[in-house]
Amino acid sequence: MAAMERCELGKTGILVPELGFGAATMGGSYGPTTQSVADATVRAALDAEIDFFDTSPWYGNSEEVLGKALAGVPRDSYTLQTKLGRYPDGTFDFSPKRVVASVDDSLQKLKTDYLDICLCHDIEFVPIQSVIDETLPKLRELQAAGKIRFVGVSGLPLAIFRRALAETDLDVILSYCHVSLNDTSLSELTPLLREREVGVIGASPLSMGLLTENGPPDWHPAPPALKDAARRAAEHCKLRGASLPALALAYARSLGLTDTLLVGLSSPEQVAENVSATLDRIAPSLLE
Repeated sequence: MAAMERCELGKTGILVPELGFGAATMGGSYGPTTQSVADATVRAALDAEIDFFDTSPWYGNSEEVLGKALAGVPRDSYTLQTKLGRYPDGTFDFSPKRVVASVDDSLQKLKTDYLDICLCHDIEFVPIQSVIDETLPKLRELQAAGKIRFVGVSGLPLAIFRRALAETDLDVILSYCHVSLNDTSLSELTPLLREREVGVIGASPLSMGLLTENGPPDWHPAPPALKDAARRAAEHCKLRGASLPALALAYARSLGLTDTLLVGLSSPEQVAENVSATLDRIAPSLLE
């Protein structure tokens, strides 16, 4: 099998694989899991050269499970990203005091002395000016103290990135569900991101389970017509002896809009499937 391609994440100097490990699965967001399965999945990912891991306090106990799964792995052999500001009890708190407490809590759960990347999680739910004026400066202080290497923001509406970049510098951004078969709108932001040399992380190229054979979870926000279209697309691919998730991932990769794509991985088998899909060529007739 061909090697996983790597590129620099913006101007951070971090070389990331084209496929990253979305660890929300470890917190039960897409169904129950166990520590032993998580351990095996992380080992399979590392063996496949997937060494970029993304988590968040919002993802249940994902940080703790991932921290245990990475125990004993040399810290300089993987890139670790977590977030702050959005929490399992449904609250949002981007205050400087909570920033410090959240980072320290994440460090403890992840069993590490530093985070490679820390993102403000889903900033569209709070006044963005407060994130610019208070949250990001406090993160920069923690960066200077050596607890964080790089900082950024995440969220769904693309306008939040323009808003933040108009007033401050960001090392990276995480955009989800905008690099996929059903939505390629991240391309509208690409010129600005490349001009500013911001690292671009694309999450959910399968649109949070929409572009899968099992279909999206019950909480998925897509309208019924889109869910039906995705279901019919999955059936069409299956009749052609192909896989909709594999096609969707290969397509997202082909767009060239991101430095890395995050995919939720919950088993060694899923690691193998997604690596294969990442390295696959797109069948033009099927894509059409």
